[in-house]
Amino acid sequence: MIELRSLTKQFGPRRAVDDLTLTVPAGEIFGLLGHNGAGKSTAIGMMLGQVWPTSGEAKIGGFDVARQRRQALQSVGAIFESPAFYDYLSGYRNLEILSHYTAPTSRRRIAEVIDWVGLTGREASKVKTYSHGMRARLALAQALLPQPKLMILDEPGDGLDPEGLHEIRQTILRLHRELGMTILLSSHLLTEVEQLCTRIAVLKEGRLVFEGHLAEAKSRQNLVRLRVSDFPAAVELLRRERLILDSRDGKHVILAAGTGTDQVVRRLVEQGMPVFEVAAEEMTLEDFYLSLMKSGRKAAN
Repeated sequence: MIELRSLTKQFGPRRAVDDLTLTVPAGEIFGLLGHNGAGKSTAIGMMLGQVWPTSGEAKIGGFDVARQRRQALQSVGAIFESPAFYDYLSGYRNLEILSHYTAPTSRRRIAEVIDWVGLTGREASKVKTYSHGMRARLALAQALLPQPKLMILDEPGDGLDPEGLHEIRQTILRLHRELGMTILLSSHLLTEVEQLCTRIAVLKEGRLVFEGHLAEAKSRQNLVRLRVSDFPAAVELLRRERLILDSRDGKHVILAAGTGTDQVVRRLVEQGMPVFEVAAEEMTLEDFYLSLMKSGRKAAN
């Protein structure tokens, strides 16, 4: 559905996106992760034809966005950056006006999307009376108007309270389940990505540092709970022996590739350090993400 090849964007001396190659197959909920300034929004801007690439290409549905923008984006809905509405007009009137920017839309279709996002009964209210969560749903309704096959969502949960996040999460799952949409979700909310996405890509300083299945990301490194008489000394020893990559919260270590817990125990015991507990645990997405931010090594499939 989305194919990026050697996509690069230079802003003066700064390279916001650096040689990004990425594929998002049809039918997936795909997560795009990275700190602020990592290049996520710039990459999405190039996918939507709002930012011109310095080099490389972005294709959607087989069409080049730069050369065939209308064909590439005709089946795309998006929430990009901060959606702007006319606060003094109703939600319904906003959708009527905004629909003219894409293609003529029937009153029936507008009513369908209003119902689909759960704004029925409030569509006649002025947008200035809407809560942040209702504005998010109105933005989603706008993105749904052209009956897209691909939905690109840039930080859709930004600023929402827990109830609003729950609603957006359930709506995204419905888009995927009931409408069969492919969804590209850019977010800094790792717990949301963990609950929604099947595959992820992680950007750091404009470069791709991981692409793969979420399950692979969480199992890629071994998180081990380690209880010893002197945890800092144990970490120093295991680092020196290159048996671990990192430590966490005074209780956990991340094993180096090819290292087993038996090797850790044996080395500590050889040094006269009592080991009271060693137990493997699954990494969270946050653990994996933070380890990438520290190392910066590319770990793509």
